[in-house]
Amino acid sequence: MAKKEPKNQDDAQAPAWQWSEDGLNFRTRKWVRPEDLNANGSLFGGSLLKWIDEEAAIYAIVQLGNYRAVTKHISAIDFEASAVQGDLIEIGLQATHFGRTSLTMRAVARNMITRKRILTIEKIVFVSLDEDGVPTPHGYSEITYNRDRMPTERLATGTIRLPN
Repeated sequence: MAKKEPKNQDDAQAPAWQWSEDGLNFRTRKWVRPEDLNANGSLFGGSLLKWIDEEAAIYAIVQLGNYRAVTKHISAIDFEASAVQGDLIEIGLQATHFGRTSLTMRAVARNMITRKRILTIEKIVFVSLDEDGVPTPHGYSEITYNRDRMPTERLATGTIRLPN
């Protein structure tokens, strides 16, 4: 398979893992297991949506620098293809907009075996909350590729020490 070339100057200066031809800048993969199947023996849509929401939440936590990032909105979902047991699913996310208290992203799920797109979600919105569950400004407007915004506290136990 030929190596893809970056589309613009910014992409050319970024490490290869930071750019892609479809604009997705975070990817994860899941293996379809028996517990992920519906009564027809294909991937249960709820399992896929759970995976997407979980990965989007992790992405939002890193981008917003806050463990208290919650799903606010998910736009229309139109399933285009499916998967069966043993297939590998790739989920890609792309931050598309930073609001004052929110982060909007786009998600794509593909079957790596059949190479078919399973679904696209054009809009997933996460909101950054304070300790009282009230939307709070996050102060960011750009995507980070480092873990510099990773929160340094755990909700259940309070502040933790980071390794030197």
